[in-house]
Amino acid sequence: MFKILVVEDDQSLRTLFCTVLSKNGFAYFEAQDGMEAWDILERQYIDLMISDIMMPNIDGYELVKSLRRNGYNIPVLMITAKDTFEDMQNGFQVGTDDYMVKPINVNEMILRVNALLRRAQIVNTKKIQFPDMELLYDELTVRLNGENMIIPQKEFYILYKLLSNPNKVFTKQQLMDEIWGIDTESDPHTLDVHISRIRERFKDKASFEIITIRGLGYKAVKCNE
Repeated sequence: MFKILVVEDDQSLRTLFCTVLSKNGFAYFEAQDGMEAWDILERQYIDLMISDIMMPNIDGYELVKSLRRNGYNIPVLMITAKDTFEDMQNGFQVGTDDYMVKPINVNEMILRVNALLRRAQIVNTKKIQFPDMELLYDELTVRLNGENMIIPQKEFYILYKLLSNPNKVFTKQQLMDEIWGIDTESDPHTLDVHISRIRERFKDKASFEIITIRGLGYKAVKCNE
């Protein structure tokens, strides 16, 4: 049974989310702010976290930022009343995996939770499979329509990251930090060049597309979506 941590200072909303999670077969843990969330994370394995942003003591942005800084890679679904593009941008920049704006449809919340958990399992198995393509992380190999392709290492890592999380927007800074390293002196234009090469390499060959999100970064989508 997957274990979900719900971090929300509004008790009625927290109760609603937990009730819906329980009815859908999830175990849940409750916290009213980031400080309580850390207390739970330090003594309990959690598969996924749902978090508000505006909370006392430690807010959602700082909570997610500290999680990533301390090596926690659990998926995070941010559910908040903050609805501007800048709010969403800040959420993704600190390491959020998905973002919903209140008021939400709780059935959609469950769909997103399940999708995030599936993506996390893909990352753990180090293999991504599509009908026409397979990415093997340990071998740095793309198998396209039954034939192996060896592509440059950084192109592979970018592609694997994007396809591990279809439809998730990654900022340029997130991709640069993870693939080139936080202390890199490489210019973000380097990432743009690699993305262009990936697009050209798989043009008209694979069932995915890399979309540019102006002012933010990139995401991968399946062509039939």
